[in-house]
Amino acid sequence: MTLALILMLGVLLSPRGIGAQVVTQPDIHVTVSEGAPLMLRCNYSSSVPLTLFWYIQYAKEDLQVLLKYTSGNMLVSGIKGFETEFRRMENSFHLRKPSAHWRDSAQYFCALRDTVPGAAGGQDTRRQVT
Repeated sequence: MTLALILMLGVLLSPRGIGAQVVTQPDIHVTVSEGAPLMLRCNYSSSVPLTLFWYIQYAKEDLQVLLKYTSGNMLVSGIKGFETEFRRMENSFHLRKPSAHWRDSAQYFCALRDTVPGAAGGQDTRRQVT
């Protein structure tokens, strides 16, 4: 079975003027085979301390936090087998899963601030896996 990951390109700028913040997800559509490794790219630029997030949104459901990076360990494990490695020198925060499953079909969002009230924090860009 093949999973098609549709990534909706998003770029957000900080609305508060507290420093330039930009998040981009360069892939618009990602397709992987069942059981194959999955990677969704997220690049950022920020002149302020970072808190990075990955969210998932299944069809007809609310956003859920997959994982969050604030500081410390550069390798972050999230729910559903997802992980990311914060790479400051590369300005990247790519989402990975060693083995994709058809249930991973959803929209994915990378964020610099919390975008879901009460969930965790972030500035958002979108990716979809279908």
